[in-house]
Amino acid sequence: MNELRPLPIGVQSFENLRKSGFLYVDKTALLYRLVTTGHYYFLSRPRRFGKSLLVSTLEAYFQGRKELFKGLAIEKLEKEWAVHPVFHLDLNTQKYDAPEKLDRVLNEYLESWERIYGREPSEVDFSRRFSGVIRRACEQTGQGVVILVDEYDKPMLQAIGNEELQANYRSTLKAFYGALKSMDRYIRLGLLTGVTKFSKVSVFSDLNNLEDISMSRDYYALCGITEEELHADFGEYARVLSAEQGIGEEEACALLKEYYDGYHFAANVPGVYNPFSLLNAFKSREFGNYWFETGTPTYLVELLKRSHYDLRNLVHEHSDAASLDSIDTAQTDPIPVLYQSGYLTIHDYDAEFGVYTLGFPNKEVEAAFIKFLVPYYTPISLRESSFEISHFVTEIRKGDVDGFFRRLQSFLADTPYELAREQELHYQNVLFIVFKLVGLYVQAEYHTSQGRVDLLLQTPDYVYVMEFKLEGTAEEALRQIEEKGYARPFDSDTRRVFRIGVNFSRETRNIERWLVE
Repeated sequence: MNELRPLPIGVQSFENLRKSGFLYVDKTALLYRLVTTGHYYFLSRPRRFGKSLLVSTLEAYFQGRKELFKGLAIEKLEKEWAVHPVFHLDLNTQKYDAPEKLDRVLNEYLESWERIYGREPSEVDFSRRFSGVIRRACEQTGQGVVILVDEYDKPMLQAIGNEELQANYRSTLKAFYGALKSMDRYIRLGLLTGVTKFSKVSVFSDLNNLEDISMSRDYYALCGITEEELHADFGEYARVLSAEQGIGEEEACALLKEYYDGYHFAANVPGVYNPFSLLNAFKSREFGNYWFETGTPTYLVELLKRSHYDLRNLVHEHSDAASLDSIDTAQTDPIPVLYQSGYLTIHDYDAEFGVYTLGFPNKEVEAAFIKFLVPYYTPISLRESSFEISHFVTEIRKGDVDGFFRRLQSFLADTPYELAREQELHYQNVLFIVFKLVGLYVQAEYHTSQGRVDLLLQTPDYVYVMEFKLEGTAEEALRQIEEKGYARPFDSDTRRVFRIGVNFSRETRNIERWLVE
């Protein structure tokens, strides 16, 4: 076996990647299409999806560094390799917890460009300075300026929940990005990338010629790894992974798909793999929750709780393009934020009504996100959750119904009052979390309609059909299972089928009774 090329985990410099011999998945044909067919672009992708590397690649291309593209698709497509002045603004490098932090970053970038192209005395604010340096760069070089903004939304994201700071950043960025429109005749290309698209930042309201390619079918694979690229570029890595895990190569690829594929950034396009997770799985030669472990912002959970969101909808949510397209700084709907951040993705699209069906992209995100929710909705810590769930799973596998529900009673008994004020929704959310985690180890289906909770768990030996009632009776829950025929599909099943009716008490804020047939 040939020695494998090093994997570019965390490498965001195209120059470093190419000179150091890292593996590179060739996206340059798409890049060439981008630069030759448009003028201003915006691209939203989840964190760790390769946005910074894309920006760095564009920077090298517009600097005319042909030697870095040797052997890539664009080498045959580009004939001129003209050198343009490139203004690369990376907002991902600072902690934005005070107004002066953003001012300092913008000033440092402007000063570095002004040392090259000069500054006029009348240019006193950020907008005038930016406009002036763009004009002079074009006039002095004879080439249009390229403006690349990486993680444009970082200041806004870090200020969520602080309206005063949000307003300050919004005002600063409004004026700064306004230069892109006023200096249009001096600009060859502009690209802004980020995780979210804030609707109240004027870069989107004022730049009416900005093309948002975030949900474009043409550029769905610009960031991320396609199925074809996985097999073409990572075949040897997959063989090493399968050998290390003691499984066949086909099974290893199926697990990679289950864990890391499934991101759909447009309707009716193939899924793409999370590149960060995929590279880490190949490097460590095991399956893990790599992307999720790099940090999930707590404001996502706070948004779910503040909007009184029913967690059961996470597996089958609906939205339209207008809702998914942008968020505002006073956001109350968690769905656009979850979608743009990569925790939900497009599963289906109804073109007649313009409605998207959303859900978790893959097992990595689903399992890790549900575990992340545990300490926010239950009285146990994240560290204790795996221990608790292992007991639930053991009892389910053994057919110990009473043991399972006694444990569930204990699990709910210590729920703080402030968590249980909206009792029905709270219990539905807790049950969703518990049974989703149990479902990682046994086959589980969780159905909801008209406010009811239905749960189906299956093991090699048992089938559990459960119905839950708040302030109803266990008898009523059991009767509903019979009347609705929930267990009928298992009439000829050789496994033992448990029909279980459960009721909750508002007074005790817990399970009151369960009946088993």
